[in-house]
Amino acid sequence: MPSDNIVLEVSGLRKEFGSLVAVDDVTFAIPSGGSLAIVGESGSGKTTIARMIVGLERATRGTITACGRDRSRPARSARDRRHRGREVQIVFQDPYTSLDPRQTAERAIDEILRLHHGFDADRRQARIEQLTDLVGLDSRQARALPRALSGGQRQRVAIARALAAEPQILILDESVAALDVSIQAQVLNLLADIRDETSVSYILISHDLAVVRQLTDEAIVMYRGQLVEQGPTAQVLDDPQHPYTQRLRASVPRPGWKPTRRPQESPRAEQKGGPHG
Repeated sequence: MPSDNIVLEVSGLRKEFGSLVAVDDVTFAIPSGGSLAIVGESGSGKTTIARMIVGLERATRGTITACGRDRSRPARSARDRRHRGREVQIVFQDPYTSLDPRQTAERAIDEILRLHHGFDADRRQARIEQLTDLVGLDSRQARALPRALSGGQRQRVAIARALAAEPQILILDESVAALDVSIQAQVLNLLADIRDETSVSYILISHDLAVVRQLTDEAIVMYRGQLVEQGPTAQVLDDPQHPYTQRLRASVPRPGWKPTRRPQESPRAEQKGGPHG
């Protein structure tokens, strides 16, 4: 892979919170137009990595290079923050809290266009219509406040708002986890279409292996802050080498799987076996 094709490179990344090491010596790279999944259970360090890449956390050690620029340290000025925002954007998990309840979808997108591009009113309106159409929102939904939209529609607004900055890298932090299965499938198809149309690179933070398989080319597996396995997504999921990845893969329900409930004692038995039994 030629180095000039790399849009994001992370090397030796480490993050400490006091005595806790949340991320320890993580290295990976993503090509332009590529897609990477960061997989792991809660507390594995995957979201901390995303927050360091986008600039919400400062790395204790290591380097982050995005679009050919060092992003290892916080931005020093508003101009620098805006410049970084045009390179990397993030869509958070919860569409109910990530949007301003006082802003319609159109106003939310318009704010980003004015901040990052300075377009005149006519050009901003044309771009708003392009973006809302891209994410599958009609004109009525684009003029609605978040409380009038479904969870899936709100997440579409969040995606359109992130794309308004025209980033080269889009981080999706459990961005479909809060949606029901049918809406989740629609949003995943939408994201795949957007990637084909815009050549944006994706970083998908997820614990859902089915989502990972559908949307990403490469995957890394995090366990207790360390990168324990990486490679093409299909290879990592179908032929896992690390015991932790094998456990993750084995935990996915298969056809015919039925949940079981732990037997519970009857109220009478609980009385007999109480604290004074």
